[in-house]
Amino acid sequence: MADFHAVIPAGGAGTRLWPLSRASRPKFLLDLTGNGRTLIQQTWDRLSALTEPGHIHVVSGAAHAPRIREQLPALEHVYVEPAPRDSMPAIGLAAAIINHRDPDAIIGSFAADQTIADDQAFADAVRAAIAAADSGLVCTLGITPRGPSTAFGYIEAGATLGDGSTARRITRFVEKPDAATAERYVASGSYFWNAGMFVTRTDVLLGHLERLHPALHDGLVTIGRAWDTAGREATLNRIWPDLQKIAIDHAVAEPVSLEGGMAVVPGTFGWDDIGDFAAVHEFGASASDTLWIDSDGLAVADDDTLIAVVGIPDAVVIRTEDAILVTTLEHAQRVKEVPARLKELGRDDLV
Repeated sequence: MADFHAVIPAGGAGTRLWPLSRASRPKFLLDLTGNGRTLIQQTWDRLSALTEPGHIHVVSGAAHAPRIREQLPALEHVYVEPAPRDSMPAIGLAAAIINHRDPDAIIGSFAADQTIADDQAFADAVRAAIAAADSGLVCTLGITPRGPSTAFGYIEAGATLGDGSTARRITRFVEKPDAATAERYVASGSYFWNAGMFVTRTDVLLGHLERLHPALHDGLVTIGRAWDTAGREATLNRIWPDLQKIAIDHAVAEPVSLEGGMAVVPGTFGWDDIGDFAAVHEFGASASDTLWIDSDGLAVADDDTLIAVVGIPDAVVIRTEDAILVTTLEHAQRVKEVPARLKELGRDDLV
């Protein structure tokens, strides 16, 4: 796959994982699975099996770039955003730079903070997506639902592409459903979780952008042409602040799917985005120095502090140097309310 380039957008604060994940220490820089590798290192490991290190590109903010380089010493390409503009400008920046260098390139965008259980099945799905993308489709990897989750968006799939391909035409993308709707989606067998993984030719992606969001396209292409020149910083700082802030789902995936230009490869490789402490608990990453008495759940401490939990089932206790979180697995999704409240109180030092 000589023309395949992997792009890793590395952003987001992971507010549901406070106080472990902070604006200065986002979740992709943490080892949340307890295997000794951070989430971005695990992403690097699986993508390195698909393409050479020189074809792996990370897009992130200036605050995180030094830590990313430290954790990924073989990484050659880090594209630093002056400010976050959501996923479409981030992925589009990488696409424009790569397209300028290699007009025949196919890119795959894979978030820095997701886990995959079966790397071989993941690689097989990516190869199937590359084949579909080579024909001019924008392809995504859909996750076979483990249950009727209301935490994810869904992809409705139609007929297969044929010629032995596992890829299926996408009928539409749908937002996070309520519980009853999610039950119907899963029972139908035609819906997949949307994990935000996209594979496409760079010229196809930029072509859709030129048609659907011409100002965003023109800005990104101008930056891409200047990236390897002495004018990079001046061009980036002049254009980036005015680029439209929009997610790739809304900018390209949703409208192109309605036009018949998208396909999905069903993924059966086991996937999680570790979106909250309930997900961390599933990996069994609790602190070893914990005393449970008529209790269970998740306990994590940054140091050797003993955590004792008495009479609280499904407890979540997280201790860092400057904060303690106490909640339950049932309320794990609500943890994002804590950093939001801290911002209201002017405690940005804890966010």
